[in-house]
Amino acid sequence: MHKILTFADHLRLIDERSTAFRAAVAAAPSLDLQVPAHPGRTLFDLVQHVGMGRRKSAAIVAAGPAGAPPDKSAWDDGMGAPREREALLTWWTESVEQLTSALRAAGPDRGCWTWWDDSPSPQTSGAWARRQVPEIAVHTYDVQLTAGAPQPIPEEAALDGFDDCQFTLCATTVAWPHEPAVVDYHATEGRSWRLRLSRDGARAARLTPAAGEDPEAAGASARGTASDLVLFFYGRIPLDSLKCEGDRRIFDQLAAWDPSV
Repeated sequence: MHKILTFADHLRLIDERSTAFRAAVAAAPSLDLQVPAHPGRTLFDLVQHVGMGRRKSAAIVAAGPAGAPPDKSAWDDGMGAPREREALLTWWTESVEQLTSALRAAGPDRGCWTWWDDSPSPQTSGAWARRQVPEIAVHTYDVQLTAGAPQPIPEEAALDGFDDCQFTLCATTVAWPHEPAVVDYHATEGRSWRLRLSRDGARAARLTPAAGEDPEAAGASARGTASDLVLFFYGRIPLDSLKCEGDRRIFDQLAAWDPSV
């Protein structure tokens, strides 16, 4: 059965992954290390980028219903992050506190601007809270990998995060530019998803054993841990890290597809 996480769960996972992010930065040998997932970006650059992202998200949530995100001055004072490690860690903690404070003040149901208006995910502060979890989790993995000690994304965060990726990032009404296709994803923890691609867009669904879905309907499928599914989705590990069946070209097409263009 698919477990539905609550707003409180997402706030807890934001805190947990943010704490892991901070610990990984604190343990890294140098802030000048190059980040493998972001060529040309140092660990300091990554911390500043992710911290600014949390501040921007906080400003969006705090602004409430809007037709556009707030002006950059609402979340960026132009000073950037401090370069000394302890000060940088404090700045990161403050960035996360701005986010969680804005989310708690808003509650789960407050309307606000989002960039996923053509997906099934709601345009609410609760959806913003959920979206933060895989974002911070993947960047935590980036920091850990940079320091030479990558760890899997914890199961709870990974399962919910991959579900959010399908329904928020993949699902769209923009026409699929290739032949219609069906892609299945299977987490070894016992959850599965199906993405149907056609001229009507991309439609995501959760698969359940009792629903009687035909596994032969999928043109391609990928199986792995929930952590590996998330890391593959974000381009951190290759498709060969998963058990893949069917037409692998569909995964390449998905990776290259930008529905916003």
